[in-house]
Amino acid sequence: MRIEDFDYYLPEELIAQKPADRRDSSRLLVVHRDKEDEFSRGDVRTEHRHFRDITEYLKPGDCLVLNDSKVIPARLFGVKEVREERSRLSGAKVEFLLIKRAGGEDIWEVMVKPGRRLKPGDRVVFSGPGSNTPGGKRLRAHILDFGQDGTRIVRFEYEGVFMERLEECGSMPLPPYIGRPSEDTDRERYQTVYCREEGSVAAPTAGLHFTDELLAKAENMGVELAYVTLHVGIGTFRPVKTENIEDHHMHFEEYEISEEAAEKINRAKREGRRVISVGTTSARTVESAAFWDSQLLREDGERGCRQVRAGSGSTGIFIYPGYEWKIVDGLITNFHLPKSTLLMLISALYDREKILEVYEEAVREKYRFFSYGDAMFLI
Repeated sequence: MRIEDFDYYLPEELIAQKPADRRDSSRLLVVHRDKEDEFSRGDVRTEHRHFRDITEYLKPGDCLVLNDSKVIPARLFGVKEVREERSRLSGAKVEFLLIKRAGGEDIWEVMVKPGRRLKPGDRVVFSGPGSNTPGGKRLRAHILDFGQDGTRIVRFEYEGVFMERLEECGSMPLPPYIGRPSEDTDRERYQTVYCREEGSVAAPTAGLHFTDELLAKAENMGVELAYVTLHVGIGTFRPVKTENIEDHHMHFEEYEISEEAAEKINRAKREGRRVISVGTTSARTVESAAFWDSQLLREDGERGCRQVRAGSGSTGIFIYPGYEWKIVDGLITNFHLPKSTLLMLISALYDREKILEVYEEAVREKYRFFSYGDAMFLI
């Protein structure tokens, strides 16, 4: 398949720059993949609702899979430390974006801007919002080596606890299509209410719409919540550069599925109940951990069932049309960029042409797109 097969027209004004006033006040486009589904009404395949209505499309026994990864304040602004032999570059402003740990607590792979200014041996000092001197002597980085695709491998130097220094000096890594600096409110709104495990450099955005009250309502009606962890990497923003999508290679991301979460998901599959992924990251996690248990006796008396393995791992799974889904039965997701791997993933769950028709409808109805935008529920 060609990359052009996943293109669509999006007016720039529909790219959400701010979150909705309330998380669950975002709009919700419900897509009935089978119009004979019990939730369908006549010949209607799509419905226009608000996210607070999501429980009307859930039912007792559903298993919601949510990614509890927490976004770290991964964007850092600093200056290059003075080096006499390169005085003309002393004090040059630089920007870091942390990507992932590259060995131990303090060594990271980072994107740097402008890259030409930083070479192995250089040091950068970062300033926090309450600091009168650069960095307040709280956080420094020593450039160790060049990484892949223009990145750098750095060792951070600090006093105390690294994440506390990062909270002081860093800002939220809003995606590049949000054309404004991050604000204090983004520290709360660019996180899910259930985030727990620090490590992402981008939010699992489908979960941003849930409130504690909405999750409690779902549980009270008999919906099970299974929390998994996938730390979202910078690869989520990187475009597909190959003409043939099969030639694209995903970046690897770390995930973990607890015994408790695996048992909830596996029990739902054994009993023929729906497993609904909240976001593409949750979907990629459970699909990466899926296997076929040929000896397992299902609720219907047949032998053999898809299950997920508990544990941690690294996944570079690339899901696009033609993929055979193993665990996920439904998906709650935001609207994704043209030609992106995320648009390819949801096209694999439904149908590429129909997904593009749904996106055209969303544009006509002026839905808000991308990270801080509205949501879709593929039933």
